[in-house]
Amino acid sequence: MKKIASTGTKGGVGKSTFAILLAFKLSKNKKVVLCDCDVECPNDYLILDQKLRNPDNIYQDYPILDKKKCVKCGLCSKTCRENAIFWVKDKYPLFIYDLCTACGACVIVCPNKAIKTKKEKAGESFINKVNDNFWLVTGRSKSGITETGPIVSEVKERAIKFAEDKRVDYIIFDTAPGTHCSVIQALLDIDKAYAVTEPTPLGAHDLSLILKLLKKIKVPSEIVLNKADVGNRKLIEKIAKKFKTKISIEIPYSEELVKAYCEKDLRRMVKLI
Repeated sequence: MKKIASTGTKGGVGKSTFAILLAFKLSKNKKVVLCDCDVECPNDYLILDQKLRNPDNIYQDYPILDKKKCVKCGLCSKTCRENAIFWVKDKYPLFIYDLCTACGACVIVCPNKAIKTKKEKAGESFINKVNDNFWLVTGRSKSGITETGPIVSEVKERAIKFAEDKRVDYIIFDTAPGTHCSVIQALLDIDKAYAVTEPTPLGAHDLSLILKLLKKIKVPSEIVLNKADVGNRKLIEKIAKKFKTKISIEIPYSEELVKAYCEKDLRRMVKLI
């Protein structure tokens, strides 16, 4: 099973569209799972005209304080890397669950074992069958959660297990835009990543950021240049040369392609690119 990612720092460049069309094209003669890892704003199911039903809940172990055992030392706050614990000297610590990643460090470090955990829903995942060879796994975080990396990790794990059970040939991960923790979680242990961009100054700047990240985590990458015949492609070529990464796919701007996208006509879209 080959693991592929569609990623990019800049939003709106066609990252999700490319992931969907790649999965759809491969599904003609291969088994494919597409995993939407943009858990804060998943939209692959909308483009694929699917309904999200029968959620499988994702839980995290959040800390709770036993005030009878707490000595107000503040060690938990000093240990928390996410700044999810607010502490004032001689006061009980306060847990900010929206920032908490449920890593459990505060539980381990507490000298009096005053911190326990409780399970709470943090998100959910869904599975849709698009066609006989194509499944969509969608992750969605609970509203208000700031750090979604652990949710992406859980959705990814579920998608991989499902893909293994179905014995698929490819699993494609559509990441969120950016270079933050949830994007990194989606990109870890990937065979190849396609960095999707556009020939604009901001597109070039953000392409350099994602290629730098991919190099850092040692993921082989290629560039997908969307709207390739609009703007200044030399900006992208310069970045590609700097990172020794080839532009492997070029998608021209096309009103016909936009029309097919609006009509959710994937077959026509694949033919046009």
